[in-house]
Amino acid sequence: MAQGPGELLGGDHADALTITDLYDEVQGAIERAFPRRRTLWVRGEIQHVSDQRAGQGHCYIDLVDPESARDRQAPVLKVKCWQSTWGPLRATLRREGIELQPGMVVVLRGTLDFYRPKAEIGFVLQELDVTALLGRLAAARAALIRTLEAEGLLTRNGELAVPEVPLRIGLVASPGTEGYRDFVGQLVASGFAFSVQVARTTVQGAAAPSAISAALGRLCDIGPDGLDLIVLVRGGGSKADLAAFDAEPVARAVAGSPVPVWTGIGHTGDESVADVVANRACITPTECGRELVQRVQTWWEVSVSAPAALLARRSAETLASSRREHDAARSRLCAMARHLLDRQHEHVVRRAATIGRSAPRMVDDAWSSIVRRGARVGPLVQAGVEHSQDRLVAWRRLVAAYDVERQLERGYTLTLDEHGQVVRHAHEIRSGRRLVTRFADGYVGSVADGTHGTRGVEVAYSDAAARARRDERVEA
Repeated sequence: MAQGPGELLGGDHADALTITDLYDEVQGAIERAFPRRRTLWVRGEIQHVSDQRAGQGHCYIDLVDPESARDRQAPVLKVKCWQSTWGPLRATLRREGIELQPGMVVVLRGTLDFYRPKAEIGFVLQELDVTALLGRLAAARAALIRTLEAEGLLTRNGELAVPEVPLRIGLVASPGTEGYRDFVGQLVASGFAFSVQVARTTVQGAAAPSAISAALGRLCDIGPDGLDLIVLVRGGGSKADLAAFDAEPVARAVAGSPVPVWTGIGHTGDESVADVVANRACITPTECGRELVQRVQTWWEVSVSAPAALLARRSAETLASSRREHDAARSRLCAMARHLLDRQHEHVVRRAATIGRSAPRMVDDAWSSIVRRGARVGPLVQAGVEHSQDRLVAWRRLVAAYDVERQLERGYTLTLDEHGQVVRHAHEIRSGRRLVTRFADGYVGSVADGTHGTRGVEVAYSDAAARARRDERVEA
């Protein structure tokens, strides 16, 4: 037979408590141990913070023991701070430059609270020991500075040499903010050719330290070959707004940069750890831009403006001196020219007078010379003409001796081909070719039956002579 739940648990439990009764007893026990008006001081490490600024304005904090903060089973105290308390407390923290963040150890005063709907024991915050918190923050800041000094990072960036004319600027800032505009405005108004490469980043809030260090890292990757100077700027604000520049990641990124880093953070009197480790710290972004422009302006005045002014002044003096020397030289040349002209005039006058006196005698002498030369020219011309005539007669005789008609009269002949051209060589004649032989008294046509060399001619002559003798005997 089946048994009911009551029977399984051991019978009738008429004295069992309801949930409400149970919570009444728990709440009573808590109120007896921790009366409502009893305040407690609690120390713990912040595990989570929820600041409902856009909602009801309350703040919720999860606290754990600092010694067991990394233990997943560590007990968690739920802290509530109502708007009426959290508003003034938040303003006080902001004025002191404190922003509650996970990992921060705080001391709180408040009352214990039992929240029945969730059966949750919580803590209602009434006061936060700001003085102790400030002391811990200052101690943490001092410890960070000592650590950086021990590692040799406190002055490393300050020992880097800044170029004489830093025009290639890497800027770590949030574009559009007042600090960004103040710094860039100084560079633009200077008129110098600054080249600004902006690494965008957020400059406040919990994510600001990692974002700023990452932006510095991007510019450091460019290195001294691409950048002359890195500038980190942030406009004025509360100490909480500037807390990111006291963070260790930002300080190490500034100290380890291979490029000199200048800072212009906050207002006058604000000094962050980033300012301490930087190559140079300026009181504001405007002052940082002004110092940078002044450095370039100083170089410009020393290296360009002053030499240019000196060159202009010396040029004017040199031109004036050259003009004076030119005027003096021109005066000397004019005087010398006048002197030379006077001397030449005197010389011309003397020569003219001399010529005037000697001209009649020279004319007479020239006439006598012409008469004598004329008397000699006649016979010379006659002799030259006669000599030329004799040479002409001799040339005529020579030409006549080589006249073709004379040669033909002497018994020579000319052999012509069918075109009327003179045949000069035997090898030009082929068998069967028609020839014309010219004599002094006429022409004879013939046909060539062959050609022979000089020896063949002699044989032909012998044969012709034998035939002539034979013919004579026959006739006889």
